[in-house]
Amino acid sequence: MYKHFLHFKRPSGTSRGVLTSKETFFLILEKDGRKGIGECNLFRGLSADDVSDYETKLQWVTQHWDRGEEVLLRELTAYPSIQFGVEQAFRSVAAPQWYELFPSEFTQGKAQIPINGLIWMGTPNFMKEQIKEKLSQGFRCIKMKIGAIDFEEEYNLLKALRNEFSVDDIEIRVDANGAFAPADAPVYLERLAALQLHSIEQPIKAGQWEAMAKCCATSPLPIALDEELIGIFDIAEKQRLIEAIKPQYIILKPSLIGGYQGSEQWIALANQYGVGWWITSALESNIGLNAIAQWTFTLANPMPQGLGTGALYTNNIPFPLYVENGHLGFNSSEPVAFPFS
Repeated sequence: MYKHFLHFKRPSGTSRGVLTSKETFFLILEKDGRKGIGECNLFRGLSADDVSDYETKLQWVTQHWDRGEEVLLRELTAYPSIQFGVEQAFRSVAAPQWYELFPSEFTQGKAQIPINGLIWMGTPNFMKEQIKEKLSQGFRCIKMKIGAIDFEEEYNLLKALRNEFSVDDIEIRVDANGAFAPADAPVYLERLAALQLHSIEQPIKAGQWEAMAKCCATSPLPIALDEELIGIFDIAEKQRLIEAIKPQYIILKPSLIGGYQGSEQWIALANQYGVGWWITSALESNIGLNAIAQWTFTLANPMPQGLGTGALYTNNIPFPLYVENGHLGFNSSEPVAFPFS
């Protein structure tokens, strides 16, 4: 088991504070002379498994690989990021190439995944700078985090962007990270809807099902649930949430909701209830991002996905993922060395 601190190229702002670094963990599985790897992406302050015995549980996993994937996943229900690392490690050790978890046209370098360009919170000038950069890089879907600076400044940035680019030119998503009070949310949602945005993620804090249901029922702007899904492990409880809130979209971060298995439960429910969805990374290193991207490609969801976080760090794990014209691709001709060997 390896612990690794990823350092941001520049401080990245969210409504929960400014990030300069984040820790992540890697599980190594050895079997029949082969090695597999899985990333356990603990997100401090957000992950449901941000608990004091986290590293002890990781050590426990390394001592019990012989129990098999199914048993381990069942015993790790309360540790969704470790579940995802275990899933990756078992796929990795069984793969022809340790990094090719889901062979496809994506891993062959023949197809790419459309992604959104992420705009971090900061000063108006910093946010403008990021928007210009993303547009120059060919992005046609922009996701802007809001809720940390004055709403009027954020609104004016969005308004200027929409005045310059029509709905046909640029899709704009916003993520409030629960920044609005339930009583204030309707006013904000009404104003934002006038800018013809695609959707807003988590306008109010998670856990207020009745208030969120009211938002989803009355908002002129489609609402996507994000943090709302964290910490809900039971399939019956997941169904109860979807039925109670009736969101327009849900956003799936495998590291936060139990990996492939947990995400696929949410997808099945979303499809059953006519709820849209897309996949997003959660500040993983390239190991976790690769595992998410390869799986995402197999789902064949044509919407832009939230997978553009690979270039955030100064010390990311070297990997042949690249972003080009608003798409994530895999350079199949570039050799990939196993890390921590």
